[in-house]
Amino acid sequence: MDGPVRRVVVVGASMAGLRAAEQLRAAGWTGAVTVVGDEPHMPYNRPPLSKEVLAGKASFESLAFTPKASAADVEWRLGTKALAVRLTERAVDLDDGSTLSYDGLVVATGMRPRRLRCPGPQSGRHTVRTLADAQGLRDVLTRPGVRVVVVGAGFIGCEVAATAVGLGVAEVTVVDPLSLPMVGPLGELLARALLRRHEERGVRFALGTGVAGFEGDDRITGVVLGDGTVLPADVVVESVGSVANVEWLDGNGLDLGDGVLTDEWLRVGGRPEVVAVGDVARFPNARYDGVPRRVEHWSIPTDTAKHAAKSLAAHLAGTGAELTPFAPLPTFWSDQHDFRLQSFGAPVLGIDDVRVLDGEPDGDVLVGYHAADRLVGVVALGGHATAAKAARYRAELLKQPALFVQGAAK
Repeated sequence: MDGPVRRVVVVGASMAGLRAAEQLRAAGWTGAVTVVGDEPHMPYNRPPLSKEVLAGKASFESLAFTPKASAADVEWRLGTKALAVRLTERAVDLDDGSTLSYDGLVVATGMRPRRLRCPGPQSGRHTVRTLADAQGLRDVLTRPGVRVVVVGAGFIGCEVAATAVGLGVAEVTVVDPLSLPMVGPLGELLARALLRRHEERGVRFALGTGVAGFEGDDRITGVVLGDGTVLPADVVVESVGSVANVEWLDGNGLDLGDGVLTDEWLRVGGRPEVVAVGDVARFPNARYDGVPRRVEHWSIPTDTAKHAAKSLAAHLAGTGAELTPFAPLPTFWSDQHDFRLQSFGAPVLGIDDVRVLDGEPDGDVLVGYHAADRLVGVVALGGHATAAKAARYRAELLKQPALFVQGAAK
């Protein structure tokens, strides 16, 4: 007589959730897999939202991922939100009133945009995280004479500003309390080069100041800066960071201070039956210093899913398989105007020792980031040829031995 069906529940139906389901099959898990997600869509590619989708050059159909054949039997419960989990009981409570029991749990709930807490009207304020966000923002950016203020000069903010200029928006201003765009992840040398490129293409900047409030009655008509300046605005795009979707994990004694803390095998709270994947996971990277960090790069959902699936499948199979601590090589790119930022490694760890490897900051340039004289990351700024030069360093970075290894998992 057959026993009860064994099940892995994946909470989060974005790219990370899809890759987790696929990698569970690749790791040998033959039991049931149920993926829960609050959006009504199947998983889709998010980076184009601030670029191709906003520019009207890509449809949803072009963004949707096609699940691998091995995951064809995965159950998808879309438009359904996880409200809570009881780890000791191995049960997830959903907002449709149902409860899913599990043998294994994958946390893949990702992030949501942080919102400004400022007085003033709400209408006219936008974020870019979902397909609906991008479609709604495009509708207003294509209106004649619209004035746009982007709050936040990070990746998304700079991409949105570049896309808005490309759409012909007459006034695009980026506001940030820091002195340069993307100076945190890139350092001053590239941040200054990036500023010049944006200004040459028509983007204005108000740097070194924040937002104090919004003017207008029913809709925003202006953005009040911390120094008292008022920027006329019909549309505000808030790109001021992210908040981890971890509230449903409350009450289980987990470290949720910045995403969900995992060990070097992506296990959560010392429970081998629970793993976390994607940008919600705060994990130590054995390639570097072992300090747990979240990484919001496109490569991370796939990398974490592959490692976490092996860890979880080994536990559920009771095989006691030896596993290598997680040591990914983070990768990101960002297309802005007619140039690309391409990165391999962890530049932020070498931000105090930045060296030009090829080219010049005023043109196409490739820079290296060093920690204790060791190359830890490279970033290219320019055309495709320069991005290709950065890719040549990928093998060199991958060959470097891991600096932080705590032991082998069983």
